[in-house]
Amino acid sequence: MDQKNQIIRSELARIGLRWTNCISWNDEDAALHAMAIERDEGRSVAGGALAVTTGAHTGRSPKDKFIVRDETTELNVWWDNNAAMSRSNFDTLKSDMMAHARLKSLFVQDATAGADQAHDLQVRVVTEYAWHALFARHLLRAPTTEHFTPALTIIDMPSFKADPARHGTRSATVIALDLKNGVVLIGGTEYAGEIKKAVFTVMNYLLPVQGVLPMHCSANVDAEGNSAIFFGLSGTGKTTLSADPSRALIGDDEHGWSDTGIFNIEGGCYAKVINLSAECEPEIFAASQRQHTVLENVVVDAATQSIDFANGSLTENTRAAYPLDAISNADATSKAGIPKTIIMLTADAFGVLPPIAKLTPEQAMEHFLAGYTAKVAGTEAGVKEPQATFSACFGAPFLPRHPSVYGEMLRDLIARHNVPVYLVNTGWTGGAYGTGKRIAIKATRALVNAALSGELERAEMRIDPNFRLAVPKAVKGVAAELLDPRSSWADPKAYDTAAAKLVQLFEANATKFAEPAPMRRVAAE
Repeated sequence: MDQKNQIIRSELARIGLRWTNCISWNDEDAALHAMAIERDEGRSVAGGALAVTTGAHTGRSPKDKFIVRDETTELNVWWDNNAAMSRSNFDTLKSDMMAHARLKSLFVQDATAGADQAHDLQVRVVTEYAWHALFARHLLRAPTTEHFTPALTIIDMPSFKADPARHGTRSATVIALDLKNGVVLIGGTEYAGEIKKAVFTVMNYLLPVQGVLPMHCSANVDAEGNSAIFFGLSGTGKTTLSADPSRALIGDDEHGWSDTGIFNIEGGCYAKVINLSAECEPEIFAASQRQHTVLENVVVDAATQSIDFANGSLTENTRAAYPLDAISNADATSKAGIPKTIIMLTADAFGVLPPIAKLTPEQAMEHFLAGYTAKVAGTEAGVKEPQATFSACFGAPFLPRHPSVYGEMLRDLIARHNVPVYLVNTGWTGGAYGTGKRIAIKATRALVNAALSGELERAEMRIDPNFRLAVPKAVKGVAAELLDPRSSWADPKAYDTAAAKLVQLFEANATKFAEPAPMRRVAAE
């Protein structure tokens, strides 16, 4: 055995992985792509991307995610939102998973989370799938040091099935985080997004202690260095709107905000690509078909190898994973100064909210804690009409700490730097989903550009009677009726009924944050 293999096996043995069959250690894109094909994990398609399917799990499994409850996490984790796992159950789970991995071929990738070296995290991903290793290479960043010492190790074993009776899990699927020792165990799911979001969850735990606000948002910057961040849940246009050809992309999903500015936590993009078109989203369309891009659950024609982005027969949650430099105007540093504008995105399927409104600092805090959007019929089984969705801080599944921790940090940053905040509705107008129509992306871009340029700071405003939001009376290039949702409905009284219902939903959700949480401190662990 040569010295390199000895070092590799010694490193894996330290985390309990012994008697592995074959080890791929930091192999590059082409090698991992080739091994994925050789192992029948996926197939190459026209343009050179790698198409894979993820079986029964075509999205995250939030109900199967656990955090080890111990003396470190007891007073620091939002247990109303995070399922607890005992230390003994985690240790048993880890031991069983390590035994399961014996004699398997393993793919190891050493990477970094965080473009700001003052706040980065060294991450080692160990997986049994070549394409999961390729995914990790795309979504994380290259190591910043020759002497790599992982602070977080992710063991990803899709073929491992948890035993609820033995491991204290809900099902055979498990995502278990040991925040004290920096270990994540993933089993029973092939969905690679669990790797990405496990890293983000850990960063959401660690960064507040460093005085850095972790954010589920995209970000871009103009030629003068004026940066903007875009909060929003899946389907609201976060990735699309940040991939603006006239601005440099910092990142499409996860960022930190420190005293010196913002930085991308990731090194790539994980774009939702259902109904993707070259006309509406040229940058993402091109990146999704480049060599070694990973296409998750995207339907491919067997004869021609052509990609059918409009086909959602496997899932509506089709994805493309690619490195940030696949976007031609991506910022090479993945960093920028203090944001000049904050955009909070929502896709209101009830057709009630205005397409854009300026928020006061208090309203910004309220909408950040609410994290509102609406699911529409067809995206999930059993959804027949619009359903309001509230996800605190636009990312509740990834918050180990209480939302007030992040909300108060955001409020302080907005106040300290006097950053204007806008609520942008990318949802429906002229009626709810099924009656009205989706707001055109061209109109949304015009409104966002007006906010970014400062035009809306000078605009005459009216006050929306339902949410008390300041709405511009006119924006160049945008139809006046779009700015007043009530006037776009055929039946204004029906609009009033829908608006009253949505106000009630907001008020009911807000009661969760009416009283201070008993355990929401940020202490050094």
